[in-house]
Parts: sequence; structure tokens; C-alpha cells
Amino acid sequence: MLCVNKYTQQHIDQCRSRINAQLSDYKNLVTTARKVGKNEKSLNSAIESFESVFFNNMVLLLDALFVHRTRAIEKKDGNPLNEVRMMCNSIMNNNNILSADNTIKVNPAKSVLKYKIGDRIKLNEADFLLIFNAFFAEIERKYS
Repeated sequence: MLCVNKYTQQHIDQCRSRINAQLSDYKNLVTTARKVGKNEKSLNSAIESFESVFFNNMVLLLDALFVHRTRAIEKKDGNPLNEVRMMCNSIMNNNNILSADNTIKVNPAKSVLKYKIGDRIKLNEADFLLIFNAFFAEIERKYS
């Protein structure tokens, strides 16, 4: 597929809706499990373990929905699109440890999630919501 310079608002809305549906399913699962769980300590431990796997995978989905976006429009200034790109490469190729991308100028203090090179990527729901909202704001600003 060729690079994408523009996404329709319909496509952006459908992608946002798809992720929101998965977030809703996650919340329903956790809420239901906590209501019926007999060993709360064991259940909470299982949920915490699942949470980072789920939300790390959700960031992979987030990137995949817009994988063909044009890099020239995305820029390389450490914006939320770059941050997601770096996290995805690190999740896929560096065992969840944030690795450098020499083509992107990253400043952890200005990033959404404040990860530094070498940090373990272990997203929770709040982290994902921050990067999800920032990512879509940047997609709409640059590609719609």
C-alpha cells in the first residue's frame, strides 16, 4: 500500500470507535470478574498481569490502524505519533523495553507517557487513554 496523506473523518471515527469498543469490553470483563471473584487478592493480581499485556497490545492496534501514514506529514519531532511508533517497535522487537529510534527526536519530558530509553513499557488503562487521545488528536490535526 502507498503512503497515506489524508484519512477521512469517517475512517478516523471508525478506528476510534473500534478501540472504544475494546476498552468497553475490557472494563466490563474486569468489573464482572471483581463482582464474582472469590479470592480478591489472586483476582487482582491476575487482572494487573493481564492489564499491561492487553494495553500494550492495544497500542499495537492503534498504530496498525494508521500504519501507512506518511512519515513526512507525521514529522520526527517526538509527537504522539512518533511516541506510539517507538513503543510499537520496542514492544515488537525489544521485549517491551523502549529503544531509541535515531530518526525521531524524543524528549521524554515533553512526551505523553514520559518513557525514557531503557524503560519497560507496561501500559495500564490510564496510560493507554492518555496516548490514545493524544494520538487521535494528532491524526486529526495532521491527516484529516
